[in-house]
Amino acid sequence: MNGNNSLEEYRQNPDLFSLVEVDTELKNWLVEYVGNKMANDSPDVTVEMVVNVVADEFPEFMLVVAEENFVRGYDQALTDLAEVRKLEEIDEESNTEDEMR
Repeated sequence: MNGNNSLEEYRQNPDLFSLVEVDTELKNWLVEYVGNKMANDSPDVTVEMVVNVVADEFPEFMLVVAEENFVRGYDQALTDLAEVRKLEEIDEESNTEDEMR
């Protein structure tokens, strides 16, 4: 981390600022809805704008998505930890064999 960027800048997901590409009927409806809801004069709607509107108007949906994301992340962390422990055991066994020679 260099001194020019704050910790908050590193935590910010750059995908939030991506423009939503309207390539389905649902996205078209959602982009129009969000644009109207936010009184956006520009036709551009970002992912962050969609997240904010959905979180405000459909919080139970966002809660389910957040919970699922958390559980999957936690599960992946446990899987990664188990793999690291296996690698450490293999390394220790290898070192013990080398010492015995």
